[in-house]
Amino acid sequence: MTDLVDSHCHLDARRFNADREAVIARATEGGVRRIVNPGVDLPSSRAAIELARQHECIYAAVGVHPHDAKRLDVDALAELRRLAASLKVVAIGEIGLDYYRDLSPRDAQRRAFEAQLDLAAELGLPVVIHDRDAHDDVLTILRDWRSSLHAPRSTLCGVVHSFGGDVALAEQLLALGFLVGVSGPVTYQNADRLRDVTRAVPLERLLIETDAPYLTPEPHRRRRNEPAYVRLVAQAIADAKHLNFDQVAACTSANARALFGWPGDRCP
Repeated sequence: MTDLVDSHCHLDARRFNADREAVIARATEGGVRRIVNPGVDLPSSRAAIELARQHECIYAAVGVHPHDAKRLDVDALAELRRLAASLKVVAIGEIGLDYYRDLSPRDAQRRAFEAQLDLAAELGLPVVIHDRDAHDDVLTILRDWRSSLHAPRSTLCGVVHSFGGDVALAEQLLALGFLVGVSGPVTYQNADRLRDVTRAVPLERLLIETDAPYLTPEPHRRRRNEPAYVRLVAQAIADAKHLNFDQVAACTSANARALFGWPGDRCP
């Protein structure tokens, strides 16, 4: 069975409290060898680290989601810096902008985003980006941040997870050194734009993810998502790009390794 990576999954979410160990077991039995669990605030970042400590297959990212950006003060940023030094923390995230729900003021979202990007640069960690209905501001902030790094544009610096933009936006992000994360909606009947993105983006720049417990792929839509279903995302990408499943699984796993830095997972 070809190994898979779920590059974005919230196993610390309360919806997994009743059967979390069974969910992880189903994932590993289904070939999911690594899972990245991003934090969305300080408590979930700590929980992600604890899950990574308990399970060989799980890695953590730490960050404050734009929904909680108004709570990112100096003390919280210092705590994130401390948490990021923990074993198996591979990224800063989930960070970014969300202009759909606007649960934090937009100026607070932008300040928190920029502060956490700077933290990632300071620590030499990649970033996991949330962008919902905020494409222009996300791109502007990432472009300014990327230019401040004085690193080659070919250097991978992060992933825009559960990508929701068009081909033009994807191409601009690729030019900045970002990967494009694709999740369950690529399986939906009306997701032609997302399938166009997966066809346009080179396989070597794609990651697959579930964003579980959210964004459940077909045929399980409207039920809780879980990391075992990342196989359905890989198959949808294979279908869209007219590739075989094993090639998509192997190369997206290698892409995750290249970004997050764990050993193995060589792309054939």
